[in-house]
This record gives sequence, structure tokens and C-alpha cells, in this order.
Amino acid sequence: MKQLFIATIFLIIFGATNAQDFEIKMHLPEAANKKITLVHYYNSQFAADDTLTLDDSGKGIFARDTALHQGLYKLFVSGKQNFDFLLGEDQTFSIESEKFSIDDLKIKGAKETEEFAKYMVFLRDMNKQSKELRNKAKDATEEEKKELSKQMNDLTNQLQDYWFAMDKKYPGTFLAKFLMTNYTTPIPDDKDIPAEIVANDSMLLRYKFDFQKKHYFDHFDLTDERLFYTPLVKPKIEKYYDKIILHTFDSMYTACLELIETVKPNKPMFQYVTSTLLNKAVNSKIMGMDALFVEIANRYYISGEAFWANEKTMESIRENLLFAEKNLIGMIAPELQLESINGEEYYSLHQVDAKVTMLLIYEPNCSHCKVFVPELHKKIYSKYKDKGFEVYAIYSMDNKEEWEEFVEKHDLYDWINVWDEHHLSRFKITYDARKTPGVYLLDENKEIIAKKLTIEQVESYLKKLLD
Repeated sequence: MKQLFIATIFLIIFGATNAQDFEIKMHLPEAANKKITLVHYYNSQFAADDTLTLDDSGKGIFARDTALHQGLYKLFVSGKQNFDFLLGEDQTFSIESEKFSIDDLKIKGAKETEEFAKYMVFLRDMNKQSKELRNKAKDATEEEKKELSKQMNDLTNQLQDYWFAMDKKYPGTFLAKFLMTNYTTPIPDDKDIPAEIVANDSMLLRYKFDFQKKHYFDHFDLTDERLFYTPLVKPKIEKYYDKIILHTFDSMYTACLELIETVKPNKPMFQYVTSTLLNKAVNSKIMGMDALFVEIANRYYISGEAFWANEKTMESIRENLLFAEKNLIGMIAPELQLESINGEEYYSLHQVDAKVTMLLIYEPNCSHCKVFVPELHKKIYSKYKDKGFEVYAIYSMDNKEEWEEFVEKHDLYDWINVWDEHHLSRFKITYDARKTPGVYLLDENKEIIAKKLTIEQVESYLKKLLD
């Protein structure tokens, strides 16, 4: 399928909602006479807010008469001279550091910003201890590893205790919300799960999987726009899609649409999540995910809700919709009446009398087709043709001599061989023949049950359906 790339990050600086002033007085001797840039995070990217050159003593002031967005910011001089700070509700304060380092960072006038600086030091020390324990574990005995594991758990508990303490001390602040986004509700111990579930391994696994999915965003408020001014959103959403949702079509379809509806009140989040999931649906290897693309495209883009989509994006979406919306799994395959290879008759797809019909679209010069088509005939068709399997094989080009030579070479005469010399049926659009071979499996009612299959996958389906 033709790839669809839609920009998912837009550095849009929405108007501030606060009327208070913004002023940072800096004293950073190590950066004297150097240009310093105030940068804010915007999801996975950075955007500059202001730049100035500090004086001979390393002093300077960033100021404006309206507040900036609450979020995570950076004072940047160079790759080695930079540090992050949290900008909360109080935005008039001073920053001082003799060594341009978090070790001696002093912040006055903004409690959230000050507490975040302390947290950064604490977190660095936690990471240092964790690294030391991991290094010790490389050469440790089994008994020593148990003790090291206990110490690692203690570090994790200390870190989580820190988050909870800040949440209790500064309830409702951006600082508390930022720290608590790192906390994930733990899966209950087996003793706290119903006994009948614990006794069944499959049920227990599914229970834990569903619990993790249900509580994944417990402490991550997807409707809070401030979180978009941090680097937290992208990895959170990526992990949810890649690791938390069960990778079956039904689970992903439902979870993705629910997620989009949840984030709707937060415009930047709505934009990012919707466009990200649209792209993932288009490029997914999971069979049937094109239905998710069709749903997102129609519900949010074609409807006009995707306020960020420009004409180029919409043109790409309309094109992909055209090739996808008529051949989704679960649909009745659109009827075709195509001319036979001998030119004496037309064959109806819907009138093929078989328990399982494969609609195959190929061209002889396609490198993949050269391998797939003969192997399909030799290994699969010969084995299942007497069990109710038929192939409706469409030659997709207009060189009849080339077609006839290919059919003769591989002895494909026992297939239903058809073509549309002048492309009047528009089968290339109806069945998305942009990439060949095109493979669709239809049941006896001509409902599409599978598509885009390998030889191995075709055989697996036929074993279940015909053996």
C-alpha cells in the first residue's frame, strides 16, 4: 500500500491563558557574555521563546507582560551548558548558579520551580545508585542478585514516595501533576484477584492485561494541555499503542477510537493522537487495521473536525480512502464480471462456486508475483482445489501475449483467469492494486475474511477452513 505520511507535530504556540507577568532574573557567571536561549518543550520537540546575551557578570532578564504556558523549559547555552526547569503558576522568580549546574542551582520566588530543581538532584542520585546496582548484578551470584533486586525495589519505592509526597504537599499544581504522570497503578497481587481467575492461567493473563490497559492513564490527564509542553506525551502514547493494547484488530480498533474521543477537549493532544493513530493504522502489519484508518479518516478528517489538516494532507487521505473503503474485512467483496483469457466468456466473481475463493491480482513482471503465483499454484491450489478452494486470478496489465505466456509457463489453466483490458471495472481501485500481488480470501458468501496474505498465511487459513 502507498505509504501515508501526515505531520503529527506542529509547533503552534497557542495564546496564553494567564494574565500574570513572566520574568526570570538570571545570574549565571559561567555563561557571562554568552548568548542564552529560553526553550520550551512541545511534545518531542523544542521551540525557542526568547534569546539574550548575558552581561559581564552573567546576569540577564527574560521578561514579558503575559505569562508563558506552564510546562518544562530549558535554559540553553551549549550542549554542555543547559538545564531544565519547570514553569508553574508562579512565573516571576530568579535563577542563580555559579557552575551552570543543577548541583548549585538556587531558585527564589517560585515554589514549584524550586521544588522541581531539588527533584532533579534527587532523581540524578537515584539513577546513579540504580546504575551501580545494575553493574554489580552483572557478576553477582544468584543469592547476591536477590539482594540487589531488593535494593532496586527499595529505590523504586523511594522514588514513588517522593512523587506522592509532592502530590500531597502541592495538590493541584502542575508540579504535582508532572511528577505523578510517572506513576502507573500496579497490577494487583494474585491474592487480591478472584480465586477462579488465578486458577486459570489464560484468564489470569487476560485479567492482568486488561487491568493494565484500564489503569494506564490513571495519573496522566490527557485533557491537560500543560502536559503537551513536556516530553512526556509521545512516549506515553507510543507505549500504549505498542505494548499496552492487545495486538488484535478488535482490541486496537476499540482502544484507539476511545483514546481519540478522550483527548478531544485538549486540542494539541487531539491533533497529535488522531494524526499519530491515523498513520499507525495505515502502516500497521495487523490485518484489518485499514478499517481503523477508514474510520478515523471519515470521522475526523472528512467530517472537518481535523482542524490542522491542510489540503495536501486531505488529498492524501482521500486517495487512501478511495483504495481502502470498499475492500475491508467483513464486507461482501464487490462484484466483478471480467473477460476470460480465451475471450469467449465473462466470469462473475460472485458466482464462483467454492467454499473459499481467492481473489488474486498479479502482473507477471512483478518480482514478488514471479515467486508468489507459481508457489501458490503448486503448493496450495493443487492441495486444496478438490476441497472447495478456487482462485479468481486477475491479470492486471494489458499485454495479453505476456499474460498467456505466464499462464502457459506455470500451467495455470485450472484457475479462473480473467482480465480487464481497458480497465472499465475499476478493479484496481476497488481492490487496491497499487501493490501486487493483491490477495483476498472470500468465504462461500463472498465475504472478505482475510487479505494481504503470505503463502504460509494462506495455507494456515485453508487448513482451518477446509481440512
